[in-house]
Amino acid sequence: MQIDGFSKLSKKAKIDWLLQTYFNNDNTARQILWQYWHNDKALQKLHDGFIENTITNYYLPYAIAPNFLINGKMYAIPMAIEESSVVAAASKAAKFWLDKGGFNAEVINTVKTGHIHFVYTGKTTDLIQFFRQNRTKILDSVAGIQNNMQKRGGGIKDLNLIDKTTAMSDYYQIEFQFETADAMGANFINSVLEEAADTLQTLAQKELSGDLQVLMRILSNYTPDCLVRVSVSCPVSKLKSDELSGENYALKFVKAVNVAEVEPYRAVTHNKGIMNGIDAVVIATGNDFRAVEANAHAYAGKSGQYTSLSHAEIKDEIFRFWIEMPLAIGTIGGITAIHPLTRFSLQLLQNPTAKDLMQIIASVGLAQNFAAVNSLITSGIQKGHMKMHLNNLLTFLQASPEERQRAELYFADKKVSFKALKDLLGRR
Repeated sequence: MQIDGFSKLSKKAKIDWLLQTYFNNDNTARQILWQYWHNDKALQKLHDGFIENTITNYYLPYAIAPNFLINGKMYAIPMAIEESSVVAAASKAAKFWLDKGGFNAEVINTVKTGHIHFVYTGKTTDLIQFFRQNRTKILDSVAGIQNNMQKRGGGIKDLNLIDKTTAMSDYYQIEFQFETADAMGANFINSVLEEAADTLQTLAQKELSGDLQVLMRILSNYTPDCLVRVSVSCPVSKLKSDELSGENYALKFVKAVNVAEVEPYRAVTHNKGIMNGIDAVVIATGNDFRAVEANAHAYAGKSGQYTSLSHAEIKDEIFRFWIEMPLAIGTIGGITAIHPLTRFSLQLLQNPTAKDLMQIIASVGLAQNFAAVNSLITSGIQKGHMKMHLNNLLTFLQASPEERQRAELYFADKKVSFKALKDLLGRR
C-alpha cells in the first residue's frame, strides 16, 4: 500500500501504520519492535540519527577474540557478527600462532582512487592539450577542500586523464589518487571530485570546441593500491596433529589453498570465510563492510579469473601462509567518533591508526581462513560449526533447560543434525 510522507511521521505513527497495513495490528509484532528500543532516550536519539525512517534497532552479538599477537603486540579483537563458530575459530587460530611468532603484517600502500567520468565528442588530441593546460587550475579549485586533509598528511597525490574510448565511445576519465590519512575519506574524496568536476565543466565550455559533459564524479571502492599483507610461518614439524604428521598436514593445507587458487567455485567460499573475520571487525569498528567486501572480491578477480585471496607454500621446511588484499578503512570520521561501541572498539584496539587497523583486520581474516582450512583438511567443517550451531537449533525448538542438557551430552561425541536433534527431543 502506498503512503505519502512516511518520513515525516513520528516513530509511533510509523509503527502503527506498518502494523495496521502488514501485520493486522498483531501485538506480538508490536512488542518485537518496541523491545529493541533503548531505554536511554539520549542514546536512542543518537541511533535514530544514523539512518532514515528508523522504527527500531537491530542488534548483532558483540564478542571478543583474544590472544592475537600482531607485529609483536597483543590484541583482543572486537567482532560483531551473527554466524556461530566465527569468533571461536578466530580465537583458536590466534592461540595456535601465538607461540609461533604470531601474525606479521605490513601496509604496502594506502592510495585511494576517485574519478570524474565524462563524455567528450571532440578530438582526443585537443582534450589532452586542454587537460595539460588546465591541470593546475583544477587542482587550485579544490585547495580549500584539501586544506585540513593536507595538514594530516593527506590530499591529492596525482591526477591523470584516461582515454576509455575503446571501452565506450566518447568516454574519458580524470582519475584522482588520494591519501586520506586515518580517515576512510569518502566524503573528502567526493567533495574534491564534485568541485573539480564543476571546474572542468566550466573550463571546457570556454576552451574546448567539442562538447564535454560530466556524467559522474565519485570515489571508487576498488582500491588495488591500498594494500595490506599479513603472514604466519613456522617449521613444518610444528604443524603435527593427532591425525597428521607435520609434513602431511602442510602438504595437504597447501594443496587445499591451491584448489581455491584455481577453482572459482571453491575460491568464493574460501574468501567468504576470510570475510567472516574481516567483516566482523569492520562492523565493530564502525567501518563500511559493504565497501570492504566489494573491494576484496574485485581484487580477487583482477586477473580475469576469481581466485583465492590467501596463499600457502612450503620452502626449506618452513610452512608459510599469507594474505594480500586491499582494505580502505578509517579510524576517524563517519560514526567512529559518535557510536559508543565503535569508540569502545577502537580503545580496546589501543587507538590504532588507519594503517594499524588495516593490519589488525587482515590478521583476523587470515586467522579465520587458517581455522577453516584446518577444519576442512582434518575433522571437517561441520563438526565444530554444528556444535556451535546446536544452541541456535535448541532455541528454535524452544528446548527446556533439561532438554538442552540432554542434547549437549548426546552430541558431545556425535555429529549434530537438525533431524537427529528433533528425534532426540521427540519433535515432529
